[in-house]
Order: sequence, then structure tokens, then C-alpha cells
Amino acid sequence: MLNNATIQFLGAAGSVTGSKFLIDAFGNKILIDCGMFQGIKELRELNWVNLPVNAFEIDIVLLTHGHLDHVGYLPRLVKQGFKGKIIGTAPTLAIAKIILTDSAKIQEEEAEKANKEKFTKHNPALPFYTLKEVEKTIELFQVEMENKWITFSDYISYRFQFNGHILGATFIELDINSKRFVFSGDIGRENDYLLESPKKPEWADYLFLESTYGDKLHFNENVESIISNLVHETINKKGNLIIPSFAVERLQAIIYLLWKLYKKNKIPNIPIFIDSPMGKNVLEVFKHFSKWHKLSDSEYNAMCNHVNIIESFKETWETIDNKSSKIIIAGSGMVTGGRVLTYLHQLIDEPTTTVLLVGYQAEGTRGRQLLDGANEIKFFGKYYQVKAAIKSLESLSAHADQKEILNWLGKIKNIPEQVFLIHGEPKASDALRTKIKDVYGWQVNIPKLYEIKKLLL
Repeated sequence: MLNNATIQFLGAAGSVTGSKFLIDAFGNKILIDCGMFQGIKELRELNWVNLPVNAFEIDIVLLTHGHLDHVGYLPRLVKQGFKGKIIGTAPTLAIAKIILTDSAKIQEEEAEKANKEKFTKHNPALPFYTLKEVEKTIELFQVEMENKWITFSDYISYRFQFNGHILGATFIELDINSKRFVFSGDIGRENDYLLESPKKPEWADYLFLESTYGDKLHFNENVESIISNLVHETINKKGNLIIPSFAVERLQAIIYLLWKLYKKNKIPNIPIFIDSPMGKNVLEVFKHFSKWHKLSDSEYNAMCNHVNIIESFKETWETIDNKSSKIIIAGSGMVTGGRVLTYLHQLIDEPTTTVLLVGYQAEGTRGRQLLDGANEIKFFGKYYQVKAAIKSLESLSAHADQKEILNWLGKIKNIPEQVFLIHGEPKASDALRTKIKDVYGWQVNIPKLYEIKKLLL
């Protein structure tokens, strides 16, 4: 039997998105995550290229969590011939189902709109995947418990370990011939509003570590004070506070914060509209998997009753036409698509509008453009002047910062044979590489996209 394995970095190498890592050992091929590339055009175009491996040869896919950049390529993998099981925790698969379904609907709608209004150079514009392809993918889902070793073959077993970040998120431990492979996934925050602190690995022969915020420390912001001030400013300007939000975790955290501020009499009872079909569905997942978060049933019900859930596109336009001051929370978090574009289309050129960006804004997204001070922004084939005030709250990010990542490594008892930094832009990864070497003395690699590494077993 061969005494080595290989790993191929099929995504999230040299960039933040598109997580896909293929392990080949003892005749088995295991894919860790299967995400879409997001951000700059060069990365997005990679989504349309088939993987440089035979999808039908992959035995299983293990998912760290349900975000699009970790699950969004699954229907394409199935389309290329994958027939194995797609395995994750119950909340992860519930969220993945919601995200993939919603994503397919948006892609079908946008392709139809682009073809109808002819603002596409593709003839015709096509969705990245369809609802039918998503349904076929969901048939392959298989739930496994957290904190339980699962035997896959004579030489391979795996375990999901709670990791904060979003509901159901885990890091994955793979034991291959007595060597421990640890895939961090996305590491959560130590003092999250909704989730407990992440567990920490205790042994890692080969470590695959996210570096999204590898060069940054989150600001020690007074989140409640900042949001309270923005709400009062919005009311005084007789304007709108628009919060583009990730449907998973950030949306629920923002709803919780706004409800908490109202309960403390720090903000008035300003109307709050949630325009995210996906976010609404994820709220149901929170209700169903209450053991995975901190909220009591009474807190959950109270915060949900405090907001207005928009149920139709007709209600979206009624909300826009309503001239009273209000808070609008709409997908998507990086302003790459979704309902938030409808609001920005109408309100981005109004000085009374404030846009609050929360969470990570990947390079090449509209969210990053706004964060960087763009004077105009393009969507639906046209440019629109940015006259709205653009604010950001980095401390609401669901990702660990550099200090929290280093702390997450603190329980590892051995010196890893190799550490690979993934899921980060080059500057962030290199900063974390230097820091890990200084703090722990470990040698760290930063792999390139599609690179294959041999690992001794």
C-alpha cells in the first residue's frame, strides 16, 4: 500500500472563495467543501470551467459549513458526474439546501432578465445551475453528528467539530493511516452574539488553515452605540438605513441587536423590514436547531416578532415607495445580487440613504467597491451615482481575526509536519504565515490554485 497521499487545491488558494480541497489516499478521493468562486471576474469565470479532475472518481464530499463559497459548486460537481454522498451536520445541510435553492432561483431570474433586457454579451445568458440541478444535488445529502468519529474505510475516518462562524459550522478532522488532517473551514468568533466559542483542535499533522483576516485585528467597536447612532441619524434625515446582509448568521445577529437596542430604549420602534427569502428560511433553521445557538425560545420569538418579513416582490416595491424612515435588511452581504440591488437601484443616489456594510467584502464585489469609496456602482447593466453615506461594521464579521486564529491553534500539542494557509487574499495569508512562524515556530506553506502536494503517511 502506498505510504503517501496527495492534496490538490481546487479553490480558495490565493483567494478567499471557492473552497475545494481534494485528498487522494489509499484509493479513496475525498473532497473537502465544494464552493463557488466569488469576487473579481477572473475568479468568477473559473466557476464555468470543469474541475481538472474526474468528478465521478470522487467518493464523498465533506462540508465544513453551508455558505455559498463552500457549497455553491455542488450542482456543477453533480452535473460533471459525481454520484457519492455529500456529508455535513444537520444545520449545515439545511442551510446548504436553502442557499443552493435560493441561488438557483436568483440565477434563473437574472439570466431571464438579462436576456429580456439585453444587458448581456452572452447569447443567451445562462444560469450557473438550475433548480432541477439543485434538487438532484440535495438527493445526495447525508447528515452526520458533530463530535463523532465516522469510519469511512480501513485507513480513513473523519469527525466534525463545532467551529462557531455560522449555524452548523465545523472544522473537519480526517485520520488517514494514523495521521491527523485538520481542515479549519471558517473559524468563528470567540464572543459571538448567537454562537458559542469554537472548539479547538488538539493534534494536527497536516493543517489547512483559513486566513481571511490573517493580517487584521477586528476593531474594538461599540457595536450597539454605532448602530444606535446610525438609526437616530436615519430618522433625523428622514431617510433609509439599508443593511446588505448575509442571510446566514449576520442577518439573525443584526435582528437580535436591533431588538436588544429597542428593549434597552436605545432606539425607537423604527420599522424594520427583512427582505431576504433565504434569510427568512434560515430563521426557521435557527428555530429547528436551537441546541446549536445561544438564544432561548422566548428571545427567538420576541426578536422575530419585532421585524416585518417581506413575502413578495410586490411588498418590496411597497417598502421602497413608503417614504417614512425605516431599516431595510436585504441579501446579499457583498451586494453581489439578491433583493438589496432593487433597493440600491432606487435609493443609492439619495443623500438621505445610509448603507451599512457588515462582514467581509471580497475583492471585486460591489460591497468592496462601496467600502473603498466608489463614486458610482454598476448593476443591471448601468452605472448609478453613489450619494448615500457608506458605513461599515467590521466587528460584526463572522470570521476570526488574526489574534483569534492564533488562539484557535493554541491547544495543538504537536508541531504540524505541514501547515497550508488557504481561504485568504495573498497579503492576509502572508501576514499570518509570518505571525505563525514567529509565535509557534511552524513552517507554513501558501499553496497556489490547482497545485498538488504529496503528504507522507
